Amino acid sequence: MAVEMLGYIDKPSPVHRLTGTTKLIGFILFTTATMFTYDTRVLLVLGLFSIGLFSISQIRFKEVRFVLVFTAIFVLLNALAVYLFEPEQGVVIYGTRHLLFEGIGRFTLTAEQAFYMFNLILKYSVIVPIAVLFLVTTHPTEFASSLNRIGVPYKVAFAVSLALRYIPDVQQDFRTIADAQAARGVAVTQGPLWKRARHSLQILIPLLFTSLERIETVSNAMDLRGFGADKKRTWYNQRAMTRIDYIAIGIALSLTVFSFIVTFYDGSRFYNPF
Repeated sequence: MAVEMLGYIDKPSPVHRLTGTTKLIGFILFTTATMFTYDTRVLLVLGLFSIGLFSISQIRFKEVRFVLVFTAIFVLLNALAVYLFEPEQGVVIYGTRHLLFEGIGRFTLTAEQAFYMFNLILKYSVIVPIAVLFLVTTHPTEFASSLNRIGVPYKVAFAVSLALRYIPDVQQDFRTIADAQAARGVAVTQGPLWKRARHSLQILIPLLFTSLERIETVSNAMDLRGFGADKKRTWYNQRAMTRIDYIAIGIALSLTVFSFIVTFYDGSRFYNPF
């Protein structure tokens, strides 16, 4: 059976044994540390930590391959767009200009611009694996309870949980409808691109109606059980914090402090080797 994209993957790993609250706090701290810096040294350290965490989680690349490949394509397109709109942005940031390639018109390539784009790609390469890891190692219900524990209203937390639990269902419905269409001679994996796009629309319409029907069913079930009648609620998957959780939060906090100290000690977010 195909692996569910961004669905919860149960593994006997140390990352899975952490509580949802710990993983949420760690993810927020790690994201903050990554997004505020353009220091290559910091990004490389965070990248090594990201790879190490992914390794001990026992999540295999093929289980999240589609998301990572799709994100890599998006990151490269984003870097290309940055260059097309402002090919001299690196020169403005670092204050020097070392020409590598004389292009056409304003489209030249400088060492500063190449270094800036490298850091931009590195930022996404560091944070995306952690985001994917957080989603596939945290059960949706536990994620909702962790959101509620840090102060998010439980109605909002439950809505997030439903959205995450719904992703595998949508994928399963898509495969079922696609197989039914293929049995009728309408395959989305064959023929030219425009034909595949047209056939995909024939899948999306019944998928939309199936999704709306499921939403109505879930909404009626929640209303019948009195969801939202009280200001607080308990959670079945909520777990107490243990020693390993506090150690993990301490490591994430230390990385964040390290990132801010190294990044801003000279008053700039950018490491300038020029």
